[in-house]
Amino acid sequence: MAMAGGGGDYGAFMERFVLPPPPSQQLPLHGLTFAIKDIFDITGRVTGFGNPDWARTHAPAAATSPVVLAALAAGATSLGTTIMDEMAYSINGENTHYGTPTNPCAPGRVPGGSSSGSAVAVAANLVHFSLGTDTGGSVRVPAAYCGIFGLRPSHGLVSAENVIPMAQMFDTVGWFARDLSTLSRVTKVLLPLPDDTVKQPTQVTVPMDCFQILGSLDDRTYQIINASVAKRFDSQIIDNRNLGDFISDNVPSIGKFIADFSESELPSVPALSVISHVMRGLQRSQFKANHAEWVNTVKPNLGPGLRERILEAIASGDNEPLEDFQAIRAEFKSALAALLKDHGILAIPTVPGPPPKVGMEAAPLENFRARAFSLLSIAGLSGFCQVSIPLGTRNGLPVSVSLVAQHGADHFLLNVAEELYQTLIDEATKAWSS
Repeated sequence: MAMAGGGGDYGAFMERFVLPPPPSQQLPLHGLTFAIKDIFDITGRVTGFGNPDWARTHAPAAATSPVVLAALAAGATSLGTTIMDEMAYSINGENTHYGTPTNPCAPGRVPGGSSSGSAVAVAANLVHFSLGTDTGGSVRVPAAYCGIFGLRPSHGLVSAENVIPMAQMFDTVGWFARDLSTLSRVTKVLLPLPDDTVKQPTQVTVPMDCFQILGSLDDRTYQIINASVAKRFDSQIIDNRNLGDFISDNVPSIGKFIADFSESELPSVPALSVISHVMRGLQRSQFKANHAEWVNTVKPNLGPGLRERILEAIASGDNEPLEDFQAIRAEFKSALAALLKDHGILAIPTVPGPPPKVGMEAAPLENFRARAFSLLSIAGLSGFCQVSIPLGTRNGLPVSVSLVAQHGADHFLLNVAEELYQTLIDEATKAWSS
């Protein structure tokens, strides 16, 4: 029986059970424990997908996710499955059925979703690392909100077999850790790409619009990242061009949508609003193809906020301009590839600001969500890799920054994060104490 909630585990776990590794001291993840989001199949167990009606109407899994098997085979011990947002359709981390995991970094604030329990289990020191999935932001957001590291690898490089799909075009298996060395250890096992020894980026784009319009000015991350790159590498490699202008100039097909987003009264970068709109349109159509039949047949009990989004996706007509969306996706991918080349880095805020309070109404969160998806859709639509890096807390709330690299440059991305991390912390301390 699922034992959701629970006092001592910050409400992170759906079910606690041990999956032991093979008996050997020599394995790369020997001695590490991990937790598994309740979206990964484990033989003989029902995968719950964050919703009791889903669990009730599905049989136990016939096979285990290859990613779970790889972690076990490398010597890690699983301690159980973690709570997630229903059907992975939220970045908030609140679950009306199983409870909202407590954010150890900022109690009273949401933990972020949909991989909420996985992030909380790591942040609360209950496991060394955990597995999550990220379609629209479900690893990056909880990592930022819980003050830990989160990696969304390059899309399609880590097997998503025996993982319940949300929208396969974007679904990405990712992971969380409290420190970079653990994150890198796990990445070497779960993402066995050729080793990349390059640690120095050829260029670091720190777009002013992403930080000044979409981010939080209070946390001073724009100054922190510019100062850190200049100090650790070289100020000559910093490019502060606006990403919105770059996209407008290099993604011609957004022209027919940009006018719809240029009138916004609220802070926005119109070109990135289009990128977000495109990604969410494609995501809705795939979610509908995957799950409309189940939702229409079972009529599941869905929590507030989520219910509206899920039903909207399932009602979304076939009149969405999916061909235009696909064209924009292809153009955006090649434009970003041209900007970053093999060893360039894009630095952006992970999220627009501190985590919202638990139970906040949806309306005041609308602009925050819009800004969040403008940032999250950069790696989302391109399929590039992104790591969220915690900078510590300011006024008791977590602050993070993200680095993005070319598709397949995941090991290079983590090399750069390791080179830059201590300088980022020093510069954050300096910026926040002055």
